[in-house]
Parts: sequence; C-alpha cells; structure tokens
Amino acid sequence: MPIKENLNEIQTRIDAACKKANRNPNDVRLIAVTKTFPAEAINEALSVGVIDIGENRVQEAEEKFPDLVTNNKVCKHLIGHLQSNKVRKAVELFDWIHSIDSIKLAERVNRVAGELGKHPVVLIQVDLGKEPTKNGIDESELNDLAAYLATAQYLDFRGLMMIPPFFEDPNATLPYFSRLRELLRELNSQKICLKALSELSMGMSQDFEVAIQAGATLIRVGTAIFGTRSKPIVTL
Repeated sequence: MPIKENLNEIQTRIDAACKKANRNPNDVRLIAVTKTFPAEAINEALSVGVIDIGENRVQEAEEKFPDLVTNNKVCKHLIGHLQSNKVRKAVELFDWIHSIDSIKLAERVNRVAGELGKHPVVLIQVDLGKEPTKNGIDESELNDLAAYLATAQYLDFRGLMMIPPFFEDPNATLPYFSRLRELLRELNSQKICLKALSELSMGMSQDFEVAIQAGATLIRVGTAIFGTRSKPIVTL
C-alpha cells in the first residue's frame, strides 16, 4: 500500500489547488480518513507525517485507537454522525467533533466535556444536500445552534462542516461548498460569536480541490491515501 507516495501526490494537488485559488497551502489541513482501514495502515500514515486522522464511527475508533502509535501532535477528528449514547466515549477519544447538528446534542457534549475536564473543538454539520441518508442541521436553524455553541463553557466552536451529494463531475459540488462558506461569513457578520469563526470542513478524495477553491480549511481524504475500502462497517 503506497501510502507515502499517495500522500506526496495529494500534497502536490493541494499545493496546486491553493496556487490556483491564491491561497496558502499551510491554511489547509489534511485529515486522513481511516474508516475501515486497520491500525497498521494508520500507523504507516502516522510514521510518514500524517498528524490529523478522522474516524466516522465512535465504536470503530474505540477498537482501533489503542493500537495506534501516536504522540501529542496527533489530532483525532470525529467526522461521522454522533449518536447521543456515544457522546461520552466520543469526548474521551476525539479532539475535534465535526458533526454537531442539534442544540440537544450540543448540550450533551458540553455537559459531558465538563464532567471529563475536556474542551473539544466542535463544528456544526449543515445539511445543504437534503439527502435522507446524510445528517446535519437545516440552515434555517443554524443561527440558534451557533448562538448556543458560542456560549457553551466547555466547547471550542470553530466553524462549519458539510457533506455534499455525490456527483461524477467534482465541479458540481462547488455551489454547495460556496454556500457553506457564505453561511460562515453570515455568522461572522452577525457577530454571533465573540471570536471569528474560521474553519470549513469540506471536500473528500473526489472533490477536495474544488473545496479548496471554495475556501476549505479542513479536507477529509481516505481512499486517495489508503486505497479502496474492502470491507463494510458493521454496527451491532
């Protein structure tokens, strides 16, 4: 599995996309999405410079994380849907939670974080594609959730996240990414938070260059690093 070579190629593509968009490549963080990939593959990625890893499911992270060779520089991101009964374990395992999608969930994460003495970074997942298989808050409810997170004592609210519909042509995702960027601008212009929100988590293996064009600061790349996923996730 040529992980090092894949990472080098992806970084080259990131650099080119940033140059085209007149952006600094240092402003784009690459999250290696490790869904279904074994700890051995993740450790190989970590050994060649990956410092951000992303998991979709808390249960899978719980099984794999103990076998990772990590240090304090490694940042762990939960990028999948968070069920309320998994909040405590999620707060224990992850530094970032990208998928806050309701005030009720935010309140629970804040309460548990306080109990555990943690301060996770959180993003709001916004549902722009209106697909029944994907999660996220409707943009009409975004301001209320953002207002709560802005005052949540134990949460570090930094920005927004989304998953667009899949298109054969990656450029078709641009309107969705651009809309998320506009929503972030609107939140900042309304000064809902005392500090400016800066993070946009958007873009995956097939469309991260388009996401960079639209302003992504966090891109979530799995198969382009690790190869094709060969087994399904089974949740009991």
